[in-house]
Amino acid sequence: MATMGKYCKAYPIQKLRQFSQWTENAENTRKEKKEIDGKEVEVNRELTDDDFLYLQENYVVTDGIFKDENIIFDNVTPEWKEFCHKSLAFEIPVYEPVQVKASAGQEKSKP
Repeated sequence: MATMGKYCKAYPIQKLRQFSQWTENAENTRKEKKEIDGKEVEVNRELTDDDFLYLQENYVVTDGIFKDENIIFDNVTPEWKEFCHKSLAFEIPVYEPVQVKASAGQEKSKP
């Protein structure tokens, strides 16, 4: 079953391709339905310059929002991480816990 990470961000493939050591595992792209000779078949979609891919919290790039499916790039090196931070401005947000306080009206209605 596919695993949804806590954070991912979509980038145009053109930006990702600027990394000097970028490689694409094209056979892992999402499947598309196409009609060939009157039959509907599933084929891997072809990546174009207009496509977006997802940079996951673990620095793996996927063709979709799940971090363990359709992996296009997984050569996670210090150079790749530096490229992600400096060139793509990729930062995983840190969410502070939110404390909700009761409004004045709610405080008075307590028994």
